[in-house]
Amino acid sequence: MDEAAAVPDGPRSPGGPGRDGGDGRIEDALTAPLTAAVRDLGGYGGLVYLRSRDRRSLVLALVTGVPRSLLRAWWRVPMGGALPMAEAYRSDEPLWLPDERVTMVRFPHFTAGLPYSFGSAYQPVRAGGEAVGVLVVLRSAARSPIDAETVDRALRPAGRDMEERLARLAARRSGPGSGAYRVEYDDEPVSVRLPTVAAHPVRVGLLDWDLDSGRCAPDDEALALLGIARADFDGTIAAVEARVSPDDLHELRASRQDALTHGRIRSRHLRVRDESVGGEEISYRPVELWGHLVGGGTGSDRILVGALVDAAGRLTAAEAAERLPDGLFSLDQDGRLTYANRRCEELLGAGREELLGRYPWEVITWLRDPAYEDRYRAAMLSQEQVSFLVRHPAGNWLSFVLYPDVHGLTGRVHRTGPPTGGEAAREAGTSAGPVPGAGAVAPPPGPVAAARAGALYHVVQMASVLTEAVTVQDVCRAVSEQLLPAFGARELALYTVREGRMYLQWESGYPEGFLTQFEGVALDRQLPGVHALTTRLPLFFESPEDLSIAYPGIALDRMHSWSFLPLIASGHSVGSCILGWDAPHRFTADERSALTALSGLAAQAMERARLYDSESAVARGLQEGLLPHRLPAVEGLRTTGRYLPGTQGMAIGGDWYDVITTGRGVALVIGDVEGHSVGAAAVMGQLRSAVHAFAASERPPQEVITHTNRLLAELESDAFATCCYIELDPRTGRALAVRAGHPPPLLRHPDGHAETLDLVGGVMLGVQPNSVYPVTALTLAPGSVLALYTDGLVEQPGSDIETGIEEVRRALAGPPADSVEHLADRLVRTARRAPERPDDVALLLTAYR
Repeated sequence: MDEAAAVPDGPRSPGGPGRDGGDGRIEDALTAPLTAAVRDLGGYGGLVYLRSRDRRSLVLALVTGVPRSLLRAWWRVPMGGALPMAEAYRSDEPLWLPDERVTMVRFPHFTAGLPYSFGSAYQPVRAGGEAVGVLVVLRSAARSPIDAETVDRALRPAGRDMEERLARLAARRSGPGSGAYRVEYDDEPVSVRLPTVAAHPVRVGLLDWDLDSGRCAPDDEALALLGIARADFDGTIAAVEARVSPDDLHELRASRQDALTHGRIRSRHLRVRDESVGGEEISYRPVELWGHLVGGGTGSDRILVGALVDAAGRLTAAEAAERLPDGLFSLDQDGRLTYANRRCEELLGAGREELLGRYPWEVITWLRDPAYEDRYRAAMLSQEQVSFLVRHPAGNWLSFVLYPDVHGLTGRVHRTGPPTGGEAAREAGTSAGPVPGAGAVAPPPGPVAAARAGALYHVVQMASVLTEAVTVQDVCRAVSEQLLPAFGARELALYTVREGRMYLQWESGYPEGFLTQFEGVALDRQLPGVHALTTRLPLFFESPEDLSIAYPGIALDRMHSWSFLPLIASGHSVGSCILGWDAPHRFTADERSALTALSGLAAQAMERARLYDSESAVARGLQEGLLPHRLPAVEGLRTTGRYLPGTQGMAIGGDWYDVITTGRGVALVIGDVEGHSVGAAAVMGQLRSAVHAFAASERPPQEVITHTNRLLAELESDAFATCCYIELDPRTGRALAVRAGHPPPLLRHPDGHAETLDLVGGVMLGVQPNSVYPVTALTLAPGSVLALYTDGLVEQPGSDIETGIEEVRRALAGPPADSVEHLADRLVRTARRAPERPDDVALLLTAYR
C-alpha cells in the first residue's frame, strides 16, 4: 500500500509520501486533538478518516481506544456509501448516533457489519476551506444520554485544533513551486494509546554486595527503601539484615547462595521495616531483590550487582490471582494474551508460555471459530460486560465473562453446568449473531480454519447494499463503490453477456480507450475474463508475469495484480467482474473466498436488475404511449408539459395531461387516476380519450366533466380519479374552469405575483354518477402563466398538501424565466428537493401572451 500522504501537488519531499524530511507526519499532527476529543465527549475510542488520493474512499488514518484489528473491514469505506462517516464527509455537517437503535434506522448497512451497542459522533475535518476527512468518537450507549448540541460543543474544539494543525503542516510543506497543498491518505491506520491514569512510580534502588567480605554499597534510593539514613549506614550487609523481617532473613541469606550457585538472583521476596506507617506495631513493606554476579575468578572479588524493587501493591494482586479458584486472563487491546493464572491454564488445557502474545482462539483449536472472536469484538466495541458459555471437547461446560476497558480486557473462566432454559434456546440460535451478556456456543465438530470477521463483513455489507439496488446501473454503482475501497483495488470492469458476446456495462479507473479492444468479444476468445465466465471459476494473478504466462500477448495497463470473477446467477452466466490492483497484491484464502461470494451476490443482483429494466421499459413505453407525444400549437399561447415517474417496474401511475383544441378555443386538462398499476394506466387512457372526445364535440366544460364522471362510474373499475378542466379563449383571455377533487391551479400575474385559484370544486370522478360540477369564470391578462399539476408535485412526507402548494406558488412567483420550458423545470426542481417520493408528477404550464 502507499504510505500516508499529505503532500503538495508538486514535487515530493525527500522524506517520501506523507513526510517532509523530518517535520513530522499527518498522523502526528492529529493525535493530540483525537485523544482530546475522546476525553471531552467522555468516549472510549476515536478514529480519524482522511480522503484517499483517488477521492473514492475515506481511509482510516488514526485509531485510539479500539483495536485496529477489529476495524479491519472499515479501514477503507466508499465516499458514496450509506455509512455515517461518509455521510458526515459528504454533507460537511456533524452527525450524532446515540445508540444502536438510531444507527439501525439511519444506517442499516453500518449496523449489519457492527451489530453492537455503542454511540458514535462524527465531526468533519476541514483544511483549506473544504472537508478532508472525519473525526469519529465512540461512546458507550450505557452512559447517561446526551443531545446533539452537547456533542457538537464537545467536538468543535478538536475540529478547530485539527484544522489549525493541518494549516501549520501545510505552511511548512508548501513552498515556492510546490503547488497547491492537499490532504490525502493511503496507508494503514496508526494506533494511538489513550492516556492512562497516573500510577505510583516503581521505586528501584541499586546496590553492590561483596559476597566474601559482607560489604554492601547501596545508592540513596536503596537506602530509602530500607529505611536507613546515609549517615547511619555502616556499609555492611548486617545493617541491611537488621531492617529485614525476621521471617524473611532466610530469603536474604538464600539469595547469596543463589548468586554463588547460579550466578544470579531472580525475584527473592523480602519485607523491610516501614517507618512511614505510624502505630505501635511494626509495619513492613514488600520488596524484591534481583541481581547477577560479576567477578568470581581466581583472585577476584565476588560482587553481586543487585536491584531492590519496591513491590508494594504489585505482588499482592498477582499472588491473589494465583490463589483464586477461577481462571483469570488478560488480553491487550488487540486481543493478544498478556497474562493467565495457573487455574486458567488448567481449564483451557494450554500453557502460559504457549498462549502469551497470541490470540487465544488461534492457539486453542476448540476456540477456533468466528463466534468466539466475535464475543471479544462485542465487549471491546460496546465497552460492556459480555458473558457466554462454551462446551469443552472433554464434554464439560466453561463460563467466560469479559470485562473490557479502553486499554484491553480482563476475563474470568470457570466450570459450570450445561445451559438450561433460555440459555439452551440461545445456543440453538447462536448463528443469528452475538448477544452481549449471554449466549451458549457449542464448539465446532472438528478443526476449523480461522475465519476473519472482516471477510465475512464484506459479504454482509454487499448483500445489504444490493438489496436496495434496483436498476442495472444501481447494481454496477453499488458493486464499484463497495469492492474498490474494501479490497484496495484501483480498477473495476463489469461485463454482461448478450447473444454470445461480452459487453462492457461499467468501468472505473481504466485508462481512456483501453477497454475498447475487448468490447463485444466472443466467448471463445483466449481471455481471462472470458475463461472465468465459461469455466465458472475465479482467476487470480498476483503479478503481470503470471498473467502474461497464462495469456501470452494480452494487453496490459499499469496494474500489477488482477482477479477475474465469474458472475453466475440461478445456474446461468451473467457476465464477469474484473478487479485490478496498482501494486503487487497477495490474495489470501479469506480474500479469495470473500471475492467469490461477492461475485455471486453481484450476479444475482445484476440478473434481477436486468429483469427489472426490461419490465420497466415495457411499462414506461405503455405509459408514454398514453400521454400526448406533442402539444398542439395555439396562437397566443405557449404550453409545455412535464411527466416524472415516481413508481418502479410495472407499477405505473395514472397521471395525465392534455391540450385539446375546440371550436371555442383550447381545453387545458390534467388528471390523476388513483393507484399505481397497469389497470390505473388503462383507466387513465380511457378517461383521456373520453375527455378528448367530449371536448372535441364542443360540449361546454361542465358537460365534459359530468359525462366523464358518469362514464367512469359505468366502467365498474373501482377506480377514482381527479381532474381539472379549463377551457380558454386565447383571443380574450376568458376561461371557464371545472375542478373534480383536484388540487387548485396556480396563476402567475404579469407583475410577477402568484396566487392559488380558489375554484369551487366537485367530488372525485367515479364516486357519484349523477354529481354536478360547478363552473368558475376566469380572465387571464396578457403575460399571465397558468399552472396545472397533480398532487405528486406538492405532497411531501410529514407535511400537509397546503405547505407543498405554497412552496410551488413561491417558485412560480420567483424571478422571470427565459421561457415557459425553463419555468416548468424550475417548478419540478423545487418540488424534488424533498426525499424521493413514490407518486408520479404531471405538470401543464400555459403562458398567455
